[in-house]
Amino acid sequence: MNNLIIETLTWGELEVKEEQIYHFPKGIPGFDEDTEFALIAMVDTPFWVLQSVKEQRHSFLLGDPFAFYPSYEFELPDDEAEELQIETEVMVACIITLKEQIEQSTVNLLAPIVLNPAKRTGKQIVLHKAPYHTKHNLLQEQPVIDGKDGG
Repeated sequence: MNNLIIETLTWGELEVKEEQIYHFPKGIPGFDEDTEFALIAMVDTPFWVLQSVKEQRHSFLLGDPFAFYPSYEFELPDDEAEELQIETEVMVACIITLKEQIEQSTVNLLAPIVLNPAKRTGKQIVLHKAPYHTKHNLLQEQPVIDGKDGG
């Protein structure tokens, strides 16, 4: 496996392994031109950084939704699973928006990033008919009732 040097705004030049590179055939909504991203784990945390291989300004903070919302669940549509070539292994992460006041930070549960670690493919999937939205409070799980949060 080859290593790759990518440019990041946060860490400058960063060396990543080939197996950290995920292909997003359709990009990420709003960033359609970026199709290759490095998944960088933040050791001993439920967070990753998804960094564009081509564009250093395009990076996303991802979080493990189950660490913050243990009851989080959704059914991956068959066509999406097929497109990502998911057979057994799947990883789900959600984009986090950090705010200066950490308690105002949010997690997007409506459009998770679904990754296939075996094939290293990924896609942001918008969940239709799901009771989630794009800005759930990161630090406190709130009951989801009829698509509205409890607070």
